[in-house]
Amino acid sequence: MYIKRHMGKPVMTLNLQYPLLLITGPRQAGKTTMLKHLIDEEGRGRAMVSMDDLMDREIAKTDPKMFFQIRHPPLLIDEVQYAPELFPYIMIMADTRR
Repeated sequence: MYIKRHMGKPVMTLNLQYPLLLITGPRQAGKTTMLKHLIDEEGRGRAMVSMDDLMDREIAKTDPKMFFQIRHPPLLIDEVQYAPELFPYIMIMADTRR
């Protein structure tokens, strides 16, 4: 059973206004659960990938350009802090594709 979070509506509103969002907060607070629920609610076919997956993390760290050839936006990247090499590519895509 999903427990509705107060941040759900503001996140969906911001999602329409900005090309990318970074959600931070304490561990086990429900960020990923909320975002998975919002992906379903959004209905845009957004994929999710987690940097907890060691294979995805390795590709992201060693060849971030290839990572985005395999994983196409719109995309939810969970635990992105484990692959900071992605950030320049994320910014480039946000600036050029909006």
